[in-house]
Amino acid sequence: FRHLHTLDEIPPRLREKVFLSLFEKAQIARFEPQERLAYESSLKYYRDLKNVIDTARDEGREEGRQEGMQEGQHNKSLEIARNLLSMDNAMTDEQIAQITGLSAEEISGLRLSALSQSGSY
Repeated sequence: FRHLHTLDEIPPRLREKVFLSLFEKAQIARFEPQERLAYESSLKYYRDLKNVIDTARDEGREEGRQEGMQEGQHNKSLEIARNLLSMDNAMTDEQIAQITGLSAEEISGLRLSALSQSGSY
């Protein structure tokens, strides 16, 4: 490995990932100072760009998770409201809205939808 940097071609039996990494490092070691600066600058740019993309992806996933949880909670509230509306009780839309956290308008819409589906007007 002492003369690794002098090889022009990688021998076939040394084409495993670990050896390829060593050959790459040996090739970089042969760079002229200007080439090394350009390489390091390019590498820094790549790493910065990758970090920006990874951060954006992570933030997007977290935002998606939050939206999914909110949607799930809203759907659960709708289910509870539908169940309360299907019971023959004297609860008002406002009372159901208070229990579920939905708006009175949403409860009215659910009530109308339930009435139209059951054929009762």
